[in-house]
Amino acid sequence: MPPYRRVILLVLDGVGIGAAADAAAYGDEGSNSIANSARAVGGLHLPVMGAMGLGNICPIQGVSPTPAATGAFGKLAERSRGKDTVIGH
Repeated sequence: MPPYRRVILLVLDGVGIGAAADAAAYGDEGSNSIANSARAVGGLHLPVMGAMGLGNICPIQGVSPTPAATGAFGKLAERSRGKDTVIGH
């Protein structure tokens, strides 16, 4: 029997990780919910998410980048114009 392969997909909707390219058009300059929250509490302790590559997406206090991430990681951008919640995900 062949080995089973698994994919665990984590979508952190509502955990903003940096402003979109059009942030200025909506008054959202400097948006970065996770980094701003981490700074407000003196850093986050997320060893598993850090190991998977969360700190490689943007600087987050307490979550260091890792050159050997155990997961794939990335940041998505809306294809349509407008604020994501207003236009629908």
